[in-house]
Amino acid sequence: MCEFKVILNGKEVWNDVVYVKVDGNKVILKDVAGQLKEFENCKIMEVDVNATRLVLAGV
Repeated sequence: MCEFKVILNGKEVWNDVVYVKVDGNKVILKDVAGQLKEFENCKIMEVDVNATRLVLAGV
């Protein structure tokens, strides 16, 4: 399985993410344990599968 590290404003804010959904101005993430987190006023800037990195930025 491919789990992502989540980077927001240059800092790692979460890891082991397996699900991502954009809902308006928020990004909804779920980790391997099923825990959900929402990041308000964010957008996806980069998805790098090889580096298992998901980069978010504030809007």
